[in-house]
Amino acid sequence: MKFSEYVQYDGLGLAQLVKTKQVQASELLDIALQRTQQVNPKLNAVIIPMYEQAKQRASQQRSGTFAGVPFLVKDLFQEYQGIPTSYGSHALKNRNYIPDFNAEIVNRWENTGIVTFGRTNTPEFGIKGITEPDAWGACHNPWNLKHNSGGSSGGSASAVAAGLVPIAGAGDGGGSIRIPASYCGLFGLKPSRGRTPWGPQFSEAMHGAAMQHVLSKTVRDSAAMLDAEQGPEQTSLFRIEAPAQKYSDIIQQAPKKLRIAFNTQSPIGTKVSQDAIQAVQQTAKLLESLGHMVVEDQPQIDGLALAKDFVTTWFSQFSYMQAQIKQQYGATDQDFELDSIALAAFGAKTTATEYIHTLDNWGLYSTQMNIFFEQYDLYLTPSTASVAPKNGEVATPTWQKPILKGLLKLGKAHYLAQGKLVEKMVQDNLSWVPFTQLANLTGLPAMSVPLYWNKQGLPLGSQFIAPFGREDRLLQLAAQLEQAQPWMPQYQHIRL
Repeated sequence: MKFSEYVQYDGLGLAQLVKTKQVQASELLDIALQRTQQVNPKLNAVIIPMYEQAKQRASQQRSGTFAGVPFLVKDLFQEYQGIPTSYGSHALKNRNYIPDFNAEIVNRWENTGIVTFGRTNTPEFGIKGITEPDAWGACHNPWNLKHNSGGSSGGSASAVAAGLVPIAGAGDGGGSIRIPASYCGLFGLKPSRGRTPWGPQFSEAMHGAAMQHVLSKTVRDSAAMLDAEQGPEQTSLFRIEAPAQKYSDIIQQAPKKLRIAFNTQSPIGTKVSQDAIQAVQQTAKLLESLGHMVVEDQPQIDGLALAKDFVTTWFSQFSYMQAQIKQQYGATDQDFELDSIALAAFGAKTTATEYIHTLDNWGLYSTQMNIFFEQYDLYLTPSTASVAPKNGEVATPTWQKPILKGLLKLGKAHYLAQGKLVEKMVQDNLSWVPFTQLANLTGLPAMSVPLYWNKQGLPLGSQFIAPFGREDRLLQLAAQLEQAQPWMPQYQHIRL
C-alpha cells in the first residue's frame, strides 16, 4: 500500500483491510511512520514518539473494531504507562514525568485494537484555544502552515488532517475538540457529561465540563469509537444512561425532520467573520434542502456572564492544578509560561462564595437550554468566529508582559481581573472562540461538522448543540450531512 491509498481510508476502512488480510497492521504502521517522518518537522504535531512500542504491538495479533489502525493520543490527561508525559509544560517535561498507569480512556481505545505510536502537541495544560506551548513550539495547520491548528487538541487535529492517522485522541473542556476540528476541517464531537471516563485519576474533570473523545475524518469512525468508550467506571461520579443501540447502528438511520435554531452573533459581543457567517448560512441551506426546518433564534442566556463564569471556573481549577504540580514534582513558577502563572494568580483569588455562585449559574444556563430545546431539536452556530489564526497572532501583547511580570512579583496580578477589566479579559481571550463554552458548562453534547472552506482554502466548522444525552441525534444528522456534502475529498487538496 502507498500513502496515496492509505489516506483515502478512514479508520474502519483500514481495519477492514487488516481483517480481510489485504494489508498487515505492520504495513499500515510503516506508512504512518513514513508520513510522520516526512511532514511532522513541518507540522510539529507528534511530540513524544512511541515508535518501538508501536512496532511491537503491530507485530502482534490484534482484535477489535479498529484492529491494526495507527493512532495517536493527546499529551494531556491521556496517560500511557511508561511513556513520558508533559501536559504541554516544562513543569513535567523537565522532570521526565512517566506515569505508571494507563488512563481509562486509553484502555478503552487499546481494547479496539488500535496501534498507538505517539503523543500529540497541546498548549500548556490545555488552557488555550491554540497550540503554541513554550515546551514544544507551535503546531502548524496542514491547510496552511502559517496558521495554527487550534487547541487544545491541536496536535491530534493536525495529524489527522495531514493523513498521519485517520483518527486520534482528543479532549474538550471549553471547545478543545470542536475548535481544532473547525480549524483543520475535521469532524469533532464533544460527548455529554459523563459519557466517557476520566479514571483512574479523576471522577470527572471541571465538574463534568471537560470530556474526552476523538477527532476523525469521518462520522462513522467517531461513532464507532464512542461505542467503545462510552459508559461509567469505578471512579465515575456521574452515570449517564447508555444509548438504546450502538451509535454505529444509529447512524445508518436517517434523522427525523428536525427543527433547528441558528445564530451567528457572538454571545460575548465580539466580531464574527464573514467566513463564519457564510459557513452557517450555507449549512442552513443544506439542512433545508434535506427537509429540516431552520429558524434564526437563540437561547435566553447572557453570553458574557456565561463566559465570565467559564473563565472563573477554569482559572480557579488551573490554579489548583498548578499548586498540585508544584507540590508533587517540585516545579516552580519558572517552569510555567507567563500566561499560565497569571491565570493561576487570578484563579487563586477566587473566593469559595464566588466559586459556588459561578457553579449555581451553570444550573441556570442548563435550565435555559432545556427550555430552548422544548421548541427546537438542535442549536446551530459557527464553531469558531473565524478560520484559524496565524501562528503568533493570538498572544499576550509584548507591552503587557513586563506589566504582568511586575504585578506577579508584587503578588498583585489578580488586580487585572477586577471590574470592567474582567470583561475585557474575557473578550480578549475568547473572541476567537466564543461559541463553544456553552455546551461545556451545560454538559450538553456538541459537534463541529466540516462543511465550509473559504477562498484561501481554510476550513471553518458548523457547530450543533443537542439536548443532554442526545449524541445519537447529532451523529445521525452528521452522517446525513456527510453523505449530502462529502468532505473526505477535501483532504486530497493538502500539499505538504
